[in-house]
Amino acid sequence: MSRSRPVLILAITTTIFLSPLHAASRHTIKLATLIPSGSVWDKTLKTMGAEWKEATDDRIQLRIYAGGVAGDDPDLIRKMRIGQLQAATVTVTGLTEIDPAFALFEIPMFFDSYDELFRVLEALEPELRDRLADKGFRLLHWGHAGWVYFFTAKPATTLEEFRKLGVFVWAGNDEMTALWRDRGFRPVPLAATDILTGLKTGMFDALPSTPIAALSLQWFRSAPNMLDLGITPLLGATIITEKAWQRIDPADQRALTAAADRAGEAFASEIPKQDAKAIQEMQARGLSVIPVVGTAAEAAWRTEAEHFALRMREAFVPPEVYDRALAIRDEFRGEK
Repeated sequence: MSRSRPVLILAITTTIFLSPLHAASRHTIKLATLIPSGSVWDKTLKTMGAEWKEATDDRIQLRIYAGGVAGDDPDLIRKMRIGQLQAATVTVTGLTEIDPAFALFEIPMFFDSYDELFRVLEALEPELRDRLADKGFRLLHWGHAGWVYFFTAKPATTLEEFRKLGVFVWAGNDEMTALWRDRGFRPVPLAATDILTGLKTGMFDALPSTPIAALSLQWFRSAPNMLDLGITPLLGATIITEKAWQRIDPADQRALTAAADRAGEAFASEIPKQDAKAIQEMQARGLSVIPVVGTAAEAAWRTEAEHFALRMREAFVPPEVYDRALAIRDEFRGEK
C-alpha cells in the first residue's frame, strides 16, 4: 500500500463526517390552522416559529398556513395522517377526530371557570397525551380561544325561542348533530370555513363562538346578538405527527419543546383576558348582549345542558374519562 492511501482514506472519512448529511437534519414543518392571519393566536404561533428557527440555527423552519386555507379541522387531521401536513393547531373538534376523549371539552356548561378547566386539564394531561401518541400524534401545547357564547342573527331571549333558530354545527360530527336534533333544535352541519357565507345567506341563524373569534372574523356583523351565558371554554392544541417529530434531532426536539411550552403559556395567560375586551369592542359597533344569567331563562338552559352531558357520556365521551373529570371538577368546587 502506498503512503498516500491512508491519507486519502482519512481525508474521505473526515469529509463524510463533517458533511451536511451527518450534521443535524434540517426540516420544514408545515402547520395549518383555522386561526385567522394577524390574530393574537397567529402572532403567538409565529413567535414560536421564530424561536424554533433561532434555537436550532435555522435547522427547523415552521411554515404556517392560517385562516383555513388548508381546510377546517377534520381536513387538517386527514392531511396530517397522509403526510401532507406535519402539524396543526386545531380546536377540540379536530382533537375529537383523533380520539373521542376530547369531546369532554365540548360538553355545555361542564365548566364554570377557567380555573376549573385548568385543574381538570392538568390532571388528565398524561392520559390525553398518551391517547394522542397511540394514534400517532404528539401534543406540543394546549391552545385557548376564549369562552364560547351563542351569537344569533335575531334576538332569542328564551330557550324555546332559540330552538326555532338554525344552529351551526361542525359537518362530519353526525353524533352531535343527532343529539341537537333529538333535543328539539335545528342543527345545520357545515364546514367551519363556510361560517361567514352561511351567516350572510341565512343558512343558519345561531353560531357558537368565542368573542375574540366573532370579532376577528367579523361574524358578529351578521349575528349581532350575543346570549350572555358562557357555554364552554374553547380548547385547542398544537400537535405534530410522531413520524415528523422522530425525524428531528433530539437536541432540536428539546429546543422546540421549550418554545412550544412558552407558546402554550401565552395562550393560557393572554387569551382569557381578551373575552371582555372583545365584547366591549363589538358592543361599540352594534352588538346587543342579551342577559341570561340571573334570569328565569338561565335554569332552562342549565337543565338542557345536563341532558346534553348525560347523552354525550352515553354516546361518545368515554365514561371513564367523563367520570374522572367530573370527580376532579367537583373536588375543586368543594375546595373553593
